[in-house]
Amino acid sequence: MTSTAGEFSKLNINGDWASSAPNLQKNLSLLSPEQVELAKMLLEKEQSHLFQHWSEPGVNDDEKRAFFDQIAKLNSSYPGGLVAYVNTARELLADSKAGKNPYDGFTPSVPSGEVLTYGDDNFVQFEEAGVKEARKAAFVLVAGGLGERLGYNGIKVALPRETTTGTCFLQHYIETILALQEASCSLAEGNCQPEIPLAIMTSDDTHLRTMELLGKNSFFGMKPTQVKLLKQEKVACLDDNEAHLALDPHNKYRIQTKPHGHGDVHSLLYSSGLLKVWHDAGLRWVLFFQDTNGLLFKAIPAALGVSAIKQYHVNSLAVPRKAKEAIGGITKLTHKDGRTMVINVEYNQLDPLLRASGYPDGDVNSETGYSPFPGNINQLIFEIGPYIEELTKTGGAIKEFVNPKYKDATKTAFKSSTRLECMMQDYPKTLPPSARVGFTVMDAWLAYAPVKNNPEDAAKVPKGNPYHSATSGEMAIYRSHSLILRKAGVKIDDPVIQVFNGQEVEVWSRVVWKPKWALTFSEVKSKVSGNCSISQRSTMAIKGRDIALEDLSLDGALITEAVDGAEVKVGGSVQNKGWTIENVDYKETSIPEEIRIRGFRFNKVEQLEKTYTDPGKYFLKP
Repeated sequence: MTSTAGEFSKLNINGDWASSAPNLQKNLSLLSPEQVELAKMLLEKEQSHLFQHWSEPGVNDDEKRAFFDQIAKLNSSYPGGLVAYVNTARELLADSKAGKNPYDGFTPSVPSGEVLTYGDDNFVQFEEAGVKEARKAAFVLVAGGLGERLGYNGIKVALPRETTTGTCFLQHYIETILALQEASCSLAEGNCQPEIPLAIMTSDDTHLRTMELLGKNSFFGMKPTQVKLLKQEKVACLDDNEAHLALDPHNKYRIQTKPHGHGDVHSLLYSSGLLKVWHDAGLRWVLFFQDTNGLLFKAIPAALGVSAIKQYHVNSLAVPRKAKEAIGGITKLTHKDGRTMVINVEYNQLDPLLRASGYPDGDVNSETGYSPFPGNINQLIFEIGPYIEELTKTGGAIKEFVNPKYKDATKTAFKSSTRLECMMQDYPKTLPPSARVGFTVMDAWLAYAPVKNNPEDAAKVPKGNPYHSATSGEMAIYRSHSLILRKAGVKIDDPVIQVFNGQEVEVWSRVVWKPKWALTFSEVKSKVSGNCSISQRSTMAIKGRDIALEDLSLDGALITEAVDGAEVKVGGSVQNKGWTIENVDYKETSIPEEIRIRGFRFNKVEQLEKTYTDPGKYFLKP
């Protein structure tokens, strides 16, 4: 009996199913039952080429097992496994080869949303509502990228947001969330013990370095239990239109892989169980943001207020967009069959789509001087209940796209392997028509200053278009703070124009403050009184909650730091030589990368610097 069972299992192992891959067939005895199942699946999906180079049993056996370990990982980390991946790839590659327009049958129109004006009564109301809601929110930072495109070798969130204080992006984000947590709690009736959770999506490139940055800095004041890291896996590369998986050019026992895109954040939140934990804890909102926009938290309170008051399931933060500007437009699409969706349409697809739909001039500015389709900045606010409901149906899978670089017009061969990609802002593509999808537009000076281009690329940007570099990103923070103070009644000098790393930028007074000093316009207004003025060459850093400016005339540099409970009134005439700005060449390798990529550094000639370490009431007057 046993011998027959043995014979039978042998038969099965040497089974005919593997005959299309003789080298695999010879090696089947090395594989576990699970690995045999994976091998069957690969052959069923016509991937026998993967085994062409396999050697005889006894040679490279560990490599062969490692190959199946990798296959198992690729299979388990993708919703629906490799079968779904290959099927989707074949479909999308066929569409791409045929030149199929993904928007066929759809007519574009302008969706409905809120357009806010900073500082007016409407804006202030939304801000207050948003701060109240913040204790029911969780934040998700998408941080899978390195700073290579910027000319910086570290992880992007470790870059200084500005160099007046040297605070890095991650520290600024965490300090803002903590300030929101405290402000939101103080508005809560009764006792409030929230910890606003922060999830960070990392990648192989950034995971360990993100852990290190947090660990080394005691999580920048958050409790370690408040922060969860979710690591995104890569996906298999594809060699051709038949979706044959690509082997690693350096190792024939490995599949070549590439990043899948930030759309993975949805399946990770779902499969990790985090969403359920948040939902069970009574949270109502999930806010997604990207790694290097130093202004985005200025827009968060008002945008969250819009979500709460308008009851949006999905709210995209947006900025006014110039026609044909290289930023996606938020668009309502209506299909011939009645389906509708509100979605980001990439700028190079928006113009042809409009022309094909009875707008003969395509993507043009309206009488406001801006396109009627607001610019998507990839900061998203989802209501958690409907979000979980949708992900339960899709498993977190997001509509993908493929972008092969073809060798020639026949579109039969690729220049190099491709892969499926997905973007987090494509989530609404699968939503039912009943979903409430809207947007919130705020001025770019307030909400949008991404740092993504290196100095050489930024210097080539046509005049008048945004540079999106470390130079423009830092200068935008000073402009934003200067304009906010101006609206609050402070006399701020106009900026001067200077050129750094080949980029012409407005240089405003270098004003920065810690998030806990003021999160909203009302807070800024409450901390400024009398006749205050700040000259263009001045630098001011406010590091403390209870610091008030009263009849302050600043011409120079002023740094004030105070512990909680130290109430400081800053006034009078502060005059000193201040900090000067020196040009730095980005090719100057003796200077640290994070300074070089800005094209300037501060020479701290003279300043008034005061630190208050004990609670109490103080006056700072020179």
